Amino acid sequence: MSNEGSKIKVLLVDDDVGILNSLRRLLRKESWTLLTAENGELALALAEQHELDMVVSDARMPGMDGAQVLASIQQSQPDCVRVLMTGYADLATTVRAINEGSISRYVSKPWDDDELLLTLRQSLALRISERERKRLEKLMRQQNRELCELNNSLEHKVLARTSELQQTANTLELANAELKRSYVLSTQVFAAMLQQRLPRERQTNEAVIAISRAWAKQRELDTRAKDNLAIAAALYNIGKVTWEDRLLAKSADTIHKQDRNVYRAYPQVGEGFLMALEPMQSAGRIIRHHMECWDGTGFPDQLKAGQTPLEARMLRLVVDYVELQAGMLLDHKVKRNDALAWINFYSGKLYQPELAEDFIAFSDSLDAEVGALGEGAMQIDTRRAEPGMTLVQDLYAANGLLLLNTGKQLTRKLIDRLVTFELAENVSYVLTIRLSNRTA
Repeated sequence: MSNEGSKIKVLLVDDDVGILNSLRRLLRKESWTLLTAENGELALALAEQHELDMVVSDARMPGMDGAQVLASIQQSQPDCVRVLMTGYADLATTVRAINEGSISRYVSKPWDDDELLLTLRQSLALRISERERKRLEKLMRQQNRELCELNNSLEHKVLARTSELQQTANTLELANAELKRSYVLSTQVFAAMLQQRLPRERQTNEAVIAISRAWAKQRELDTRAKDNLAIAAALYNIGKVTWEDRLLAKSADTIHKQDRNVYRAYPQVGEGFLMALEPMQSAGRIIRHHMECWDGTGFPDQLKAGQTPLEARMLRLVVDYVELQAGMLLDHKVKRNDALAWINFYSGKLYQPELAEDFIAFSDSLDAEVGALGEGAMQIDTRRAEPGMTLVQDLYAANGLLLLNTGKQLTRKLIDRLVTFELAENVSYVLTIRLSNRTA
């Protein structure tokens, strides 16, 4: 049995050759392959040789009638459309064919050409649609089997490849940790360069770093923003390394007009120092813009409103808060409450109003948490710790585990263990220590 390509095959069965010829003429414009049989035996023989899409059979024929022909073809080709052509005298044959379920449609004789064509086309459309559905189902089952086989073969490859990738990831993780450590060390070196040129009371980096970290945590900045802000807080005044000593000793409001351009260039100079280090470029951008003002009167680019990074606006508030109390902005030191009053007064001018309000509210919890540590107390990172220093605040891990309690005196072994924890957990600890307990 064959049905080459997708050509529609229609078998016409009638013992009257004239009717067969009439049907052939009626259907000659259709793109169907037409087969004809003048009796039931010949029709069944053709059905064995071809996969038929439709059989149109006369009801009354000598020997095997139309109902029997269609019933036999139904057994071998159940999806074939079966049409019985009947006259009024063939009512009994039609009823039997309907009851036995061997016909799909029936057409009365004599027929109307247009109605017959419409009936046959509609019947074939359903046949084609059903055949396509079954083809797609078969294709889907085949593809599912192939996919299962492919998945089974890939599973072992994936496991092997995953093992290789895990080894590579472990190697990269160690390399990344070492790279990060090198940049942290670079940050500390740069910060130390400037610290050495400033009087002790003007060394504000540690306070700016601590407050920036605490505020970033309270505002739930993402990890990258926190890291960039921490680097910028450590290096925000690195551009001042080019200044003369006399300029470093002055407060901002006492700098003479001839030195004003040098002063206003330090954020841009600081960014320039970091541009060659790709991981520090975002921090460099924060440093460049941390002296911009909300109303556009800042420097170096006179940006206003939301044109600067959020971290730069945060850093400006922290720096001014710390430097006001250190006497670096005005020609005298101001108390904490006066520094907050300054920030409130210049909200909307120097500072973003909502951010200034948030910082003022945050400063209460900040001072309660890290303020009032007593004379000689300071905050440092782990790599600046030395044996003999004493903790004045508990040190907790990121998961809340208490690592060291207040009063613990640092030893070289403890410091090395903290550094190991930092690398393993990819975190940085801030130690609150008292200098007066430090041993020689």
